[in-house]
Amino acid sequence: MRIALIQMNSRAGSRDENVERACSFIETAAREKPDIVVLPEFFNNEYFPQYRDSRYMDYAETEDGHTQTRMKKEARRHGIHLVSTIFEMARPGFYYDTAMLISPDGDIAGKYRKVHPAALLSLEKIYFRGGSSFPVFHIGEWTIGFSICYDNLFPESCRCLALNGAEIIIAPYATPVATPWENFLTTRALENGAFLAACNHVGPEGEWQMSGKSMVVDPLGEILAKASDVDEQILVTACDREQVIQARRRFPLFRDRRPDAYGAVCRATEDLHR
Repeated sequence: MRIALIQMNSRAGSRDENVERACSFIETAAREKPDIVVLPEFFNNEYFPQYRDSRYMDYAETEDGHTQTRMKKEARRHGIHLVSTIFEMARPGFYYDTAMLISPDGDIAGKYRKVHPAALLSLEKIYFRGGSSFPVFHIGEWTIGFSICYDNLFPESCRCLALNGAEIIIAPYATPVATPWENFLTTRALENGAFLAACNHVGPEGEWQMSGKSMVVDPLGEILAKASDVDEQILVTACDREQVIQARRRFPLFRDRRPDAYGAVCRATEDLHR
């Protein structure tokens, strides 16, 4: 599996320009013959949830809107799978942060809706609700899943994906957080015996300096490739499925896990205080 990560800057109030720049990056990446090309979270707009302003609700699009229509065309043109994450309006009143897997035929082959909208540095929870499942999808012999940005601070997210069969976890990002960026991404890969591919924004967006450092981590937690923290960049990395098999033999975590002993993880928060 060859993965191309497109680390890019997104300009404020310039959706169409950002989409066309993404298409240009995709065209360049396609020359490296990737199986899948990944764009950052909300690549078509600046990272708007750093602000509280109802006007940003206008950034939401349907799966047939301008952005995804262009992405479907690019997937068909280059014969690639494409991961495009947008602020989705599923229907009026229902908004999500959604990673869409677009097939080489230009169809939406799957969706993942971010389960953990952030509300620490950002204000995502005032714009969209969280999803409620961790689906996986198939590309050839590989099984892939998505974990978007803040999701990755919850080990349960990647563990659910791995238990559902994911061998590659694709993580679209929009963050200025430079540390401990590497620590938890390498840990998520190691503890699940899976490749993890994180694709971030880079450069100034509004009041934030997006931290870049998109990377691919192998199933033993080693960084295979890492992008700049200041420049736009296309990162192409080959992943060998045999590494997943060997990592899970070396560390048989799925054999040794004890879900019967983890009841506290699934208890209601209020019950933990009783």
